[in-house]
Parts: sequence; structure tokens; C-alpha cells
Amino acid sequence: MTPRNAEVVVVGAGPVGLAVAVGLRLHGHNVVVIDKQAEGTNTSRACVIHPRTLEVLEPLGVTKQLVDRGLELEDFSIRAGDRKLIPVGFEDLPTQYPFVTMIPQPVTEQVLLDRLEELGGSVLRPYAATGLLQTPDGAEVTLDNGDVIQAQYVVAADGMNSTIRELAGLRMPGNTLELSLSLVDIRVDRGLPTDEVGLYFAAAGLLVVAPLPDGSFRLVAEVHDAPEHPDIAFAQDLVDDRGPRGGHPKVTELVWGSRFRIHERVADEYRSGRVLLAGDAAHTHSPAGGQGMNLGLRDAVVLADALSAALAGDDSGLDTYAKNSRAEAVRVIGLAHRLTRLANVPRAIRPVRNAVLGLAGRVGKAQTGLAKQLAGIPER
Repeated sequence: MTPRNAEVVVVGAGPVGLAVAVGLRLHGHNVVVIDKQAEGTNTSRACVIHPRTLEVLEPLGVTKQLVDRGLELEDFSIRAGDRKLIPVGFEDLPTQYPFVTMIPQPVTEQVLLDRLEELGGSVLRPYAATGLLQTPDGAEVTLDNGDVIQAQYVVAADGMNSTIRELAGLRMPGNTLELSLSLVDIRVDRGLPTDEVGLYFAAAGLLVVAPLPDGSFRLVAEVHDAPEHPDIAFAQDLVDDRGPRGGHPKVTELVWGSRFRIHERVADEYRSGRVLLAGDAAHTHSPAGGQGMNLGLRDAVVLADALSAALAGDDSGLDTYAKNSRAEAVRVIGLAHRLTRLANVPRAIRPVRNAVLGLAGRVGKAQTGLAKQLAGIPER
């Protein structure tokens, strides 16, 4: 049975929505999470958690489990074939977690869901939010089965095409790039590095190669016409045309594949009265640098604390969240934009780009600066 009342309704049970709910439950609040997907239908997109995100998640009690279930990597490299243009190391960063954690999004979601259930929460599935009404004292969310949940606040964590954001009248302007994105999880018999995340700049385009905890690899490639159902031959072509040369990697299995368009968008405002945006409902951008889910998870923890204070009578933290989180999103989108544009300069000048990057890669300050940007701690 759908509950009729809650202090907060969270729409969307991805990592961001679950993290908001966990934070609110830790503060002792009554929260209802709804999601339009049935259990087990989520697909894997994000697969990396950065150091700052691990720090921020500590109060939720999930950081250790995420690290334990993930694969720790201390190195990130920008490459052209076998040539390392810019080596980026995390091991010397000023953080308790001097590494990136490779972990598929479904595992991250399961860790957060387990924590939510441990705290007495749950997710209502499959229900879609179809209506929103703000009142002087709160808001009402109408579900697709006709039920109405009354709440004091509503969190839109329902993705880039957020229904709640649209119903609240909040805009998310920006650009849709001509490139599409192909995500493919593969297994190989040899030739791909298992100790680093590689960002390959090739004549054919960008390729990210990231090892995963189960021994498979995530390929992320920007292409002009990504296939809806990629196959082994497509994955092999990506590796051959854009990846390392010396090891002659051979793709032996395609585990999973997907495609989507690349958008660079950020909401004009993160708050409209009793409605707050978080995660992809507030910002979306190129996956270069693996920043999307990390930014959303950091949104979630800050927002949960601000909502708890608002429920106690002080809602000033909600405006602070809206301002600061949007500013952080603009910074991160700028970083992803620069990496994407750098990877897709005209072919004629790519040799010049590689030469310049090779020189920059010899400068320790440049390496450290990029490492801090990626780790989410540029100010340290």
C-alpha cells in the first residue's frame, strides 16, 4: 500500500536518490522513495567513485563496503596508443582514499539500498510520478496509479528527463553534442592494462578503457553513430582503432552494451519552493573523467543534511545547497567539456595536440593539478 504522508518524497532510486534517502533516515526522518523501474532492470553506466566522493559518503556508513567491493586503482593516464601523454597518479593526494574505486553502478546501488533497508527504509516500485502540486505547507506527488503522497519536500532524482523538474517549472538548458556514446563491457584474453584507467586519444576518436572488479573492462567511446546493439566485432574495432597497440588485445566476450547521446546541461535553479533537484535531474555532461555519478552523490549527502535542517525549521541550507552545488556542477561540466574537446580536435592538429600534452605531462604540477580535479579536491 502506498503511504499517504511522508516528510520527504524522493523520486528516483538510482545512486543519488538512494543516498538522499539514507542521509534522511540517518537523521530520523520519514522518507518515501519511488521509482518507475522494476527491480533488476537498471543498466550499468557509471563505474568509478573518486576520492572526494568516498570521503563525503563516510557519514552514510557505506564507504568501506564500496571500497571492499570495488577495484582500487592509483593511476589514470591520457594516452595515444602505447604512448603515455599525461600520467596522473592519485597515490600522493592529500586524502584518506588516494585511489579511484572501480565499481559498477548496480553494485553501488545495491550497497546503498542495503543500507537504506537496514535503516528501515524501502523503495516503492514500479511507480511513476505523474503530478506535482505545491502548497503553502508542502507538496503533493501524484503517482501513475492515482495515489497521492503528501510531503513537506520533494527531491527530483529521476534523471536527465526528470518529470518532477518539468512539473516544478525548472529549466535545464544546454547543448546536445553531435557525438553519441557507446558503453561496452568486454572480456579480453590479453593486452589491456589492469592497473589504470586509460583515456586514449586516437585518430578515430576518444576511448576510455577501465578495468572492473570481475576482470572485465568497460569501454566508453564517442562515435557519430553508435549501434543500438553492439557486438564483439564492434568492440574489437574500438580496441584496434583507438586502444593500445603492443599487446594486441583480443575481445573474447561482450558482456553488456548500451548507447546514448552526450548532453552538457545544468539547471538554471536547483530549487523551486519545496522541490529540490539532485544528480542528473540537475546536471548532465560528457562522461570524460567519470564525474557524473560522483557529482550527484556529493549533491545527495549535502542535500540530505540541508533537508533535515529545513524540517527542523531552518531552510536556509537549501538555498546554500542550490547555489553551491550548481557552482560545483558548472566546474565539473567545464572539466568534462575540456577533456571531450581535447579528444576531438580536428585530425590535422592531433599530432600537435599530442606533442603539447606530452610536454605538459612531464610537468609535475600539471599532473598533480589534473589528479586533484579528477579526485574532486582541486582546492587542496
